[in-house]
Amino acid sequence: MAVSLSSTVCSTTVPSASSFKARTCRIQSCSFNYQSPFSFNPLYSRRLLPRKLFRVQAKVLQEDEEKVTVADSFQAKTIQDVDVQGIHGVSSESSSYSGLESWIIKLEQSVNILLTDSVIKILDALYHDRNYARFFVLETIARVPYFAFISVLHLYESFGWWRKADYLKVHFAESWNEMHHLLIMEELGGNAWWFDRFLAQHIAVFYYFMTVFMYALSPRMAYHFSECVENHAYATYDKFIKAQGEELKKLPAPEVAVKYYTGGDLYLFDEFQTARVPNTRRPKIDNLYDVFLNIRDDEGEHCKTMKACQTPGNLRSPHSYQEDTDTFEDK
Repeated sequence: MAVSLSSTVCSTTVPSASSFKARTCRIQSCSFNYQSPFSFNPLYSRRLLPRKLFRVQAKVLQEDEEKVTVADSFQAKTIQDVDVQGIHGVSSESSSYSGLESWIIKLEQSVNILLTDSVIKILDALYHDRNYARFFVLETIARVPYFAFISVLHLYESFGWWRKADYLKVHFAESWNEMHHLLIMEELGGNAWWFDRFLAQHIAVFYYFMTVFMYALSPRMAYHFSECVENHAYATYDKFIKAQGEELKKLPAPEVAVKYYTGGDLYLFDEFQTARVPNTRRPKIDNLYDVFLNIRDDEGEHCKTMKACQTPGNLRSPHSYQEDTDTFEDK
């Protein structure tokens, strides 16, 4: 507990745009004792930090957040870069774990990377020249893990194993975000072919049950696999934007995208971005380029959240930090 507290305090006092990276990297130094899901609390215990700390964090992020670009806060990487650069913590965390646990982590992540690479190769073969159809399949698949996480967590809740709502709130907000990505792709015609709908829906059903089993076996492994998927989605959209950017700027934004990103109630939009203070990201949607730019940025935020979830007890609703700050100021 002392180690995790020290890591969190250090990350909140870095007054720069790279503080999000530091926070994500430093928190992973906490140890994770791999256990069966039936012998431990799946949501772990929340750290009790002084409320004054949240106040300091909020001020730092509010001052710097508007200056942060996606390129600064989240660098697109391919799945092949994982082992070399340690983006998912294989190399950087090995020294923090016992020999057996370190081996288990490497095995989990190797399996995840192999599975992700296999799916990517299939998508590359089927959709190398059909971008919107590929995006439709990706978004159909991408929201499935959050349904699976919520299903397992509701089961744990029914058994009386936990009573913390942060994970449910954040995962629902993530599924809400991915659902709107899917609606955008449908409006763009990505689901026009029967084959694409058939493939996406059947992959999603298989993926759901696979994720439920994986999450019950090892939440850490399930979150890492979802991080791999989101990382691929980020890289895919980033490549598409760079290749088609000028053409996208000439096309109008879908109505569903305008309503989602600029609507009146953006609570759920803020909720899935656990590395940001609420109300600090407000997209501008003038054309289709802006839509894909924000979808790409959303995938980057999902990656950060999934990475944070791999550290026990690290996930909190971004609004809960704000509530702690407001309560402290009222006193």
